[in-house]
Amino acid sequence: MLKFTQKEKILMHKLNTPAKVQDFLNSLSFNFEKTARRGENGETLKSPIMVLRTRSAHCAEGAILGAYILSLHGFQPFVLHLKATGDDYDHVVAPFKVNGFWGALSKTNHAVLRYREPIYKNIRELVMSYFHEYFLDNGKKTLRSYSKPLNLNIFGRCWEVEEKDLWKIDRELDKIKHYNIAPKIVFKNLRKAEKIEIKAGKIIEFKK
Repeated sequence: MLKFTQKEKILMHKLNTPAKVQDFLNSLSFNFEKTARRGENGETLKSPIMVLRTRSAHCAEGAILGAYILSLHGFQPFVLHLKATGDDYDHVVAPFKVNGFWGALSKTNHAVLRYREPIYKNIRELVMSYFHEYFLDNGKKTLRSYSKPLNLNIFGRCWEVEEKDLWKIDRELDKIKHYNIAPKIVFKNLRKAEKIEIKAGKIIEFKK
């Protein structure tokens, strides 16, 4: 079993606020679904220790690492699944609560779907803040449902230092209760995102 080094422990100890954790997640390279250790193409869901070792993450890996670091500072390690239509990608964030209000950590390569300040009264309010940013290149708005927050404590000890991919978390996010954004009839008449929004949405931090 892997173990965190003293340097890694000190780093995570210093990341003692959601804002600091988000800044660290932003500093990681974006993982374009390549298994960095083997150099082979394929999907990954790295544990926190493996993200720290590879210095790269996609949205789910970033959310899991962020949730774990927050748990070291008294927060519950929550992750939340944002489910899109079949022609778009889902997203995973790490919701957190400060003074009774919800915010979220988010690892993304784009100018949108990012960090949320803890100003939202409940999870639905938090999720709805992502709705108008969630669209395809043709302007179609695609966010359709969201999960209950998943508490990573249900996976017991040592998941944070596993060398293997954490597909058990992915499976649980699929199974956990989801809530519809709105009735299906609402989505028949949605106005598409504007050209300037689409243009802004194409801004990226890391090139493939």
